[in-house]
Amino acid sequence: MKVLVACEESQVVTTELRRLGHEAYSCDLLPCSGGHPEWHVEGDVTPLLDLKWDMVLAFPPCTHLCVSGARWFKQKREDGRQLEAYMFFMQFTYLHHVPRVAIENPVGVMSRFYRKPDCIIHPWQFGHLEAKTTCLWLKGLPRLQSTNDVHAEMMALPRNKRERLHYLPPSPDRARIRSKTFPGIARAMAEQWAGDING
Repeated sequence: MKVLVACEESQVVTTELRRLGHEAYSCDLLPCSGGHPEWHVEGDVTPLLDLKWDMVLAFPPCTHLCVSGARWFKQKREDGRQLEAYMFFMQFTYLHHVPRVAIENPVGVMSRFYRKPDCIIHPWQFGHLEAKTTCLWLKGLPRLQSTNDVHAEMMALPRNKRERLHYLPPSPDRARIRSKTFPGIARAMAEQWAGDING
């Protein structure tokens, strides 16, 4: 399959798709940190959405949409930041020419402004001892299934360990670190939604 992984600088999902033999490309405003610039388009993803893709996996920025920033929503509505983020998210829902689409975002306003997600997942369902509620809106794709449930082990950890991302101190890289896809989730996306064509 020819796959676009939108708003992904880490290339975690792109690399998993490439491992299975697919022609996958990441795109982000930032340069890639995944080590494969030959698979990365640095810039605005919008022009790429008109091209022919078999699947688009989108990770639009959540800064102005997720509930963790709810105390700033009034200001973000007034200055237009939330509307801009909403419009950017919604462009991935209009890809009628793409048979398979997934849009990922944390819990936030899109469940009300757009619709309820098709699937809600957590890193602990995919082998990571961490909690982070993640919503998936799907078209032409099945709900992502758990591959390695470590919930019991995670709950034995102190809260600041199992909610590590929530407790990250302020820093210039905080948003980028929080937005990275967990490797177990990336592998599940690739294997369950694309499959191995190598052998």
